[in-house]
Amino acid sequence: MIAQFGPSLVRGQTARAASPIFGVTIPDRYRDWKMIAVAHEEGLDELRGVLGNDVAVKAYQQGTLPFPDGTILVKLAWKHVPLEGLDGAFVTGAATTVQVMVKDATKYAATGGWGFGRFVDGMPVDEMQHRTCLPCHEAHVRDHDLVFTRFAR
Repeated sequence: MIAQFGPSLVRGQTARAASPIFGVTIPDRYRDWKMIAVAHEEGLDELRGVLGNDVAVKAYQQGTLPFPDGTILVKLAWKHVPLEGLDGAFVTGAATTVQVMVKDATKYAATGGWGFGRFVDGMPVDEMQHRTCLPCHEAHVRDHDLVFTRFAR
């Protein structure tokens, strides 16, 4: 179950359950945002959906890089479960994580302008796991403003 928290104090974010290092929270009403893309991560056997706020959607539609401040991306992940009776068909299973990226070039200047949050059952994972976010993004998507997700048309 994904936790829903109280009123926003900062645009798109709440005061509870903030990630270590970055202070990122799960945004209010993010499940109402538009779909950016879906993905499958085989090693983790997960299905993933990436949602974006209005700033993110506009940037994707216009091909804007780097992404503007105020961009928020939320990745939802679930175990992928075979659909019985339909060989090769899968549906979402148990939720595994909610991951959040927030663009604020001033606040997150030391991390390429992005703040990161990874949550399990609505609670942030530990600091050590958050320390792995930036190195991975830098190693693989430096040329795409540290964002893996491409706009699915």
